[in-house]
Amino acid sequence: MSDLPRKAVTRTAKLAALPLGFAGRATWGLGKRIGGKSAEIVGRELQQRTAEQLFKVLGELKGGAMKFGQAMSVFESALPEEIAGPYRAALTKLQDAAPPMPTRTVHSVLEERLGADWAELFVEFEDKPSAAASIGQVHRAVWHDGREVAVKVQYPGAGEALLSDLTQLSRFARLLGPLIPGMDIKPLIAELRDRVSEELDYGLEAQAQAAHAEEFADDPDVLVPAVVHQCEQVLVTEWIDGVPLSEVITDGTPEQRDRAGQLLARFLFSGPARTGLLHADPHPGNFRLLPDGEGGWRLGVLDFGTVDRLPGGLPQPIGDSLRMTLDGDAESVYELLCEEGFVKESIDLAPDAVLDYLLPIIEPAEADEFTFTRGWMRNQAARIADPRSPAHQLGRQLNLPPAYLLIHRVTLSTIGVLCQLGATVRLRDELEEWLPGFVPEENLEVEELEVEELEVEELGEEVAAAEA
Repeated sequence: MSDLPRKAVTRTAKLAALPLGFAGRATWGLGKRIGGKSAEIVGRELQQRTAEQLFKVLGELKGGAMKFGQAMSVFESALPEEIAGPYRAALTKLQDAAPPMPTRTVHSVLEERLGADWAELFVEFEDKPSAAASIGQVHRAVWHDGREVAVKVQYPGAGEALLSDLTQLSRFARLLGPLIPGMDIKPLIAELRDRVSEELDYGLEAQAQAAHAEEFADDPDVLVPAVVHQCEQVLVTEWIDGVPLSEVITDGTPEQRDRAGQLLARFLFSGPARTGLLHADPHPGNFRLLPDGEGGWRLGVLDFGTVDRLPGGLPQPIGDSLRMTLDGDAESVYELLCEEGFVKESIDLAPDAVLDYLLPIIEPAEADEFTFTRGWMRNQAARIADPRSPAHQLGRQLNLPPAYLLIHRVTLSTIGVLCQLGATVRLRDELEEWLPGFVPEENLEVEELEVEELEVEELGEEVAAAEA
């Protein structure tokens, strides 16, 4: 099906087929084993069939179904390796591709929003989309002033489809839970649903992208394409080439993987500090690696439809709690978590147990550099998902305050991408540079004093040189 199915009954039926399909294939697998096939071979076939159906249904429906698939795809690192392969291929495919809208539908939207003479705004316009996402697809074109541009066209009925899908998905969230061990699916779906109206508003997206493009205009590491034109259902931005991060994940060199990982971490933590906005959709389809002209690489960032507004940057309690956890200060960490609402008043936990729960998770912030791997991600997921583990029992008693929900998801998603890349990253450098509270105040004062003294010394040398 090439158009966006909009009838609620059609979409509901397709989505409902997912868990039914899982159950049906399990029965099919049992029959195969009784017939003599080994459990290993049957298991592989089951996973392959499940992955294929998952991509087919979510890709066809686009909307909230595809959005959910993209959000899940960055967590495939948490799956046991013997079953991760088929899901990896199917879910990664969702990050960049989906069946396109018919050309007549695209032209109809452009005529309605840009006017009957819309084609005169472009020197060239490619009818075949270069990318398709959850609520719109992108066409490559040349703007009337000669600039290469990306034209994002929103699917008709996208808003209705998004809400319908996410409502339906939430109804069988428990059945989808086993796809990603250690992850509670229902809050993820609820948070995606809360963001629907923002993502549909291309005006808000244009504002967020323009703010980033202006701030990073001269940045040697990060490139954000400028906004060229925006109206309802249509967003035109400058085109950027480059290697999609999904390709770096599958075929990238170690140098590309490490550079992409470092820049991804840098953008995650520097963005809020520099723009007051957090890019909240960090799946690989939204990033590119571009040559920097000096033999290295820059990170191109796309799609600002979902952002978290953080006027003061990332909240300081995040940096404070990270620093105190690394210092082993269990009492202070616990007190701060209680103050911020991570531990409800009715819950009483042992501070040392909370510290033991947190330390393995923040291991990447402790070392000078850390290699993110699928194995490390799987170990973390297994530790938290195993009902017999103390981490699982303690994790169930913690609370995630609404103000931290999107930050938490973005951070987890970024870590998932870093593990897919297998990147070695100097994460601590980025935290020290950009995360409020991670470096103690007294250290910052000493650093500022040293900078001032150095500036005075350099000024004195300049004056002496001028007099000479």
